Amino acid sequence: MIGAPPSLPARIAIDCRYLGPRPSGIGEVVAALVRHLPELAPDCEFTLLRNALRREPLSRAPNVRELVVGSPANGPVTLLHLPLAVDLTGIDLFHAPANILPGGLAMPSITTVHDVMWLTHPEWCNPRPWGLIEHHFYRHGITRALARSALVATVSEASRGEIIRIAPEAAARVVVTRSGVDREFAPVARDAAVLARIGVPLGKRYCLVVGQGAPYKNHEGALRAFAHAFGRVPDMDCVMVRRRGGSGAALEQLAASLGLAGRVHLLDAIERPDLVQLYSGAEALIHPSLCEGFGNPVAEAMACGCPVVTSNVSAMPEVAGGAALLADPRDPAEIAAQLRRVVEDRSLAADLRRRGLERAAELDWRAFAAANLALYRRVLASET
Repeated sequence: MIGAPPSLPARIAIDCRYLGPRPSGIGEVVAALVRHLPELAPDCEFTLLRNALRREPLSRAPNVRELVVGSPANGPVTLLHLPLAVDLTGIDLFHAPANILPGGLAMPSITTVHDVMWLTHPEWCNPRPWGLIEHHFYRHGITRALARSALVATVSEASRGEIIRIAPEAAARVVVTRSGVDREFAPVARDAAVLARIGVPLGKRYCLVVGQGAPYKNHEGALRAFAHAFGRVPDMDCVMVRRRGGSGAALEQLAASLGLAGRVHLLDAIERPDLVQLYSGAEALIHPSLCEGFGNPVAEAMACGCPVVTSNVSAMPEVAGGAALLADPRDPAEIAAQLRRVVEDRSLAADLRRRGLERAAELDWRAFAAANLALYRRVLASET
């Protein structure tokens, strides 16, 4: 008797082009998929689309192949017709992890939509003239993702609620795969020499702000809250790590107007060990975002034993899981009051550090990858 032919492995493509020269929250998500999925699913073949600016391989796992793609993940070719840039013949499932569903895909797809700010508050993302073009780009790509993806993954219950609010017809297809935090983020001893090299003056305590320079991060509100809390505390500085954004000069002017000249240190993107040192040595993280899909700095700070003061809206309370102090992000006085509590009450600070470490331990990237794999298998099973 002739036996049935062996089943072919599922062929899954993942767009990994966000793993490029600059760090990003989406890049952290993609890195977790690349790190864990090949081991979790040895019965699958993964095709990883690689950014042309990245020279080293994404993975050396035997069930992985990589295709270098010259066009960017958030470029016009991707939006209009991705097969113009890469041959996807034979792919059974495509995972788009960066908010938009590419055009021209013939196979079923899963799109990770981190947030829908480009649909609800585009002015929070990019208020400059170029932002109008970005708004149309993301509106088209996200709307298509919500309408056509076999499943829509998102990284928090808060984001799921917002997606369903604007697209109730997609409710049954929206699933939370909660983000994690890399284990490289862990407490380290304060090293004054390292901090001085980074840009923290010797002998200064500091509060920390981390995130790209987009309006939704509310860095102006963070600075006003810091001034309200510590304007008359000369040994307390504010360190702001801002990956990108053209508002640095405006923040420096605001700092001067608030009487903080010389006490606010604006840093560009820095290496991860230096960021871990900053988190570990800070009196508190100030994170008064207006909206987040997840809010990586909250998780990273907790993992490094840094007390967190963050917003009482969007995904921040969910990510903090009761291990942070919350405040209205539009009320600098309320944020300032919470900051003073952390700095002045050492037992509270110690309790926040303990609870933060416990909460961060629950935010596991391997579990995130496994949750995405379950979605892959669900869609593939429905196609057979």
